[in-house]
Amino acid sequence: MASLTYDLTLAGLSVGGAAALTGIGLIVTHRATGVLNLAHGAIAMVCAYLLRQFTVEWGWSLALGTSVTLLVVAPAIGVTLERFVFRPLSALGGDPARTLVASIGVFVLLVGAAASVWGPGARADVPTPVPADPWGQLAVAGALAVGVGAVTRRTRLGLELRAVVDDRALAELGGVDADRVAAAGWAFGSFTAGLTGVLLAPYVRLDPYGMPLLVMEVMAVAVAARMRSLPVAVVAALGIGVAQSQLTRLHPSGPVAPLLQAVGANLFVVALLVAALVLPGIGGHDALPRPAAARVRTPPGARAVAPVLFLLPLGFAGSDLHTSVQVPALGVVLLSLVVVTGRGGQISLGQAAYAGLGALFTGLLAAGRVPGVPPLPELAALAVAVLLVAPLGLLTGWPAIRRHGLALALATFAVGVGVSRFVFAQPYAVSGLSLDRPAGFDGDRAYYVLELAFLAVALLAVNGLRRGRAGRALAALRDHEAGASAAGVRVPALKLAAFVTGAALAALGGGMLGMGVRAFDATAYDPVRGLLWFAAVVVLGADSVLGALAAAALLVGLDAGARGGLAAALIGVLAVLVGRLPGGPYEALRAATTRLGRPATLTPLGSRVRQRLRPAARTPRSGASTAEVRPVGPTSQETPRSGAPAAEVRPFGSTSPAAGPSGKPAAERRATGASTTETGPAEAMRSGSAAAGSRPSRSPKPEALPLGSTSAEARPSRAPAAAAAAGSPGGADGWREPSGAARSPSSRRPSRPAGPRPAVASPPAPPRLPHASPPPRLAAPPPLSARRLRVAYGGFTALDEVSLDVRPGRITAVVGPNGAGKSTLFHCLAGTLRPSDGRVLLGEHDITRLAAHARTRLGIARTFQDLAVFPSLTVAENVRVGADQGRIADPAAVARTSRLLGLDGPVRSLPAAGLPTGTLRRVELARALAGSPRVLLLDEPAAGLDGGEVAALARVLRALAADGMALLVVEHDLDLVADLAHTVHVMAAGRIVTSGPAGRVLETRPGG
Repeated sequence: MASLTYDLTLAGLSVGGAAALTGIGLIVTHRATGVLNLAHGAIAMVCAYLLRQFTVEWGWSLALGTSVTLLVVAPAIGVTLERFVFRPLSALGGDPARTLVASIGVFVLLVGAAASVWGPGARADVPTPVPADPWGQLAVAGALAVGVGAVTRRTRLGLELRAVVDDRALAELGGVDADRVAAAGWAFGSFTAGLTGVLLAPYVRLDPYGMPLLVMEVMAVAVAARMRSLPVAVVAALGIGVAQSQLTRLHPSGPVAPLLQAVGANLFVVALLVAALVLPGIGGHDALPRPAAARVRTPPGARAVAPVLFLLPLGFAGSDLHTSVQVPALGVVLLSLVVVTGRGGQISLGQAAYAGLGALFTGLLAAGRVPGVPPLPELAALAVAVLLVAPLGLLTGWPAIRRHGLALALATFAVGVGVSRFVFAQPYAVSGLSLDRPAGFDGDRAYYVLELAFLAVALLAVNGLRRGRAGRALAALRDHEAGASAAGVRVPALKLAAFVTGAALAALGGGMLGMGVRAFDATAYDPVRGLLWFAAVVVLGADSVLGALAAAALLVGLDAGARGGLAAALIGVLAVLVGRLPGGPYEALRAATTRLGRPATLTPLGSRVRQRLRPAARTPRSGASTAEVRPVGPTSQETPRSGAPAAEVRPFGSTSPAAGPSGKPAAERRATGASTTETGPAEAMRSGSAAAGSRPSRSPKPEALPLGSTSAEARPSRAPAAAAAAGSPGGADGWREPSGAARSPSSRRPSRPAGPRPAVASPPAPPRLPHASPPPRLAAPPPLSARRLRVAYGGFTALDEVSLDVRPGRITAVVGPNGAGKSTLFHCLAGTLRPSDGRVLLGEHDITRLAAHARTRLGIARTFQDLAVFPSLTVAENVRVGADQGRIADPAAVARTSRLLGLDGPVRSLPAAGLPTGTLRRVELARALAGSPRVLLLDEPAAGLDGGEVAALARVLRALAADGMALLVVEHDLDLVADLAHTVHVMAAGRIVTSGPAGRVLETRPGG
């Protein structure tokens, strides 16, 4: 017994040593570059194949082949990947989502290349460079761990490595060559991958699919070490290896014996599941880069050509048609990724598991092998299988609620690996299982017609999820999860719904695929296939149904017409180029074609220079103004989106680049001395008020004017807000004023002079105006209150017994230095942070534990300091998301808020991506207002706006307060706060140190 225990321990140490090498390589690469190298196993496989090629095929000595493989080829692979794949991505900002897609692309490329060069079969004649005695492997792993620890702690390279990991940009400013550090990290990581492959190849199955998957399973040790601690990774690897080896002594009996044996033989998979699903996730970034997930443009005529191409196989016969029947089935599987990844923006690397479960359950139900269930007809079995697999989507959907990016990728991959190892690879589940086609559809042609019918149903379902209220909510979730939650989208429920729908579609496609080939093939649904499918959908258009269909035809067609692995290699190349083709291959091809066929044109600056250099004989004809031949450009620092109407993307508060409200050029108005306020915003608003049947506004006394106003005439009336909100003739034009050169001096807010601050009175409440169709609101909205809020992070107290009230009809402001606790307080009120003590009340109701989307539905809307818009949606769709999810369903809310904020012109149909900051600020505010909120929380609302836009924003906020809304503003611009707020709270060190009217508080503030 002692001898058996000793032998099993030695065997376990041997496996654990190889796993420790994998963990060391993954951690070093991640610490040097920030990349979780999912291609680690593929590099190990390629190095093992190369060692065999050198020694067995070419007759090199083992020492020479091993040296060249480990000291030359493996590091060269790492340096090549860093230089040509991941360095361009770091130049784009090092987006973890892009690097994840690129690493999957490298994995798929290497697997496909190996299958194409060496074939898909397993090789058993791999040389053994290190004896089977585990002490050699342990010595190698220990020496590497000690060496890496010494280098990172005691050398200049280690210091630079830690600096690059902490802040690459700052390290480069300090003189560190970050590219050199990253190249060294990649070279060492690839060396350890090659060493792992060389050591494992003699004892495991060497094939293009098996070894990469085996190495990826043991990445559990790196995840358990939080991708940082080498000692933890080594200890975890050795412990799991020994435990797995010792469990082979157990021989359980009973119905669950096969499952227990499978668990004992795959303990690294169990560890991966625990590390990915239970331990805290790695990284916190969103899953996909927006261009990879956003809807791509459909090529002209593609929608007409695609049905014709899918009908062509009906004219085939024999093996051609037998291959074609796989395309619609795989197309349905890939449509599941369109729902989860393309529309929902969530990474799902485990869709192959759901497809395999669909095929497995279909076969078991049709064969009558499910206890208590009689044999079912094939179509009925397929329908029941879909219903059984759909709830299993919660296996990946539930982790997705709190995980993003790398953590979500690992969780979904772990689920796929677990299903593959514990279900598909076990004889008790799949032995002797075959699938038949439905009665009447036994022939290939008839079955292909049936598949097309299923594909059409799936396409209708997916298109339904890409339109309407559900489609807008999914797109909002994809583009900006926090913004979607703030708009009222139930983010957790929507994520679960997306994964459940994706699992159902994958199960349907998997069952169709199994019936098409008349067998259950576990290798067709292994996790490597899941990675290939994910990469194919992403590079060909994750949110494009035509992209999914093209990917299915490509994967089936290339592998059927050529040696296996060609499709994977092609998809891998496209995924690797994600840093160079951020919009996808079709967008790159379309842009290149457009550039080739378009004549060269001058920029606006070039046109102006040409006009100045043109001889006098070619100047404009007499009577034409210079403005007629000079190209019109933006008048602020913001650049309109190409193709957007200039009048609609101008900064908020402006009318035109060169003309004021009177329509006269700015130079003419200045020459005549005309004031822009004579027929400008004040007159427009007064006329709008009269049209609404309201009484005239009262002009405040000069001493009561807020900062930024010099006369009663310069200060616009607040009253037209209600008229504009009701759709009265005041409209959006009443909120616009000249900007830039067109603004009169009296309309600008002067900068605050140095020295003591003059006394400032709180702005009086503006008059209330009746209007014909008021927006839905309560007669007496309840206040939002904070009571003794406390938030602590370890030993640091961010909020300490903070209390305040945000009352209806009043503008409350919170000011203070950075680190004072303003943002923490804001997040507690908005629902994105739960205080450790204290309460948040809406009227008398305690909402402390309510999530952000639940508070939005109660009438608490918010904006963000960093813009929270949905780039793939149009302006109107962005606003409609707020109306869809708001407190009250109001069909007129979109039109009303769009008119109020000047978004009712051609700009409403433009995508939000690329619009100027001022326009996007309006879009975000309109989305918040479209939900008919009672309380509006504004986080730095003036960030990125110029003076005219800030003035116009201030008028809108005053009007909202006049209509009875409660507003809270967190703002650094004290001039704006003084101009707006009725009550100001000053925070410092997590406490409110003083509160009161704006004039008194801001006059006596320190340094004021």
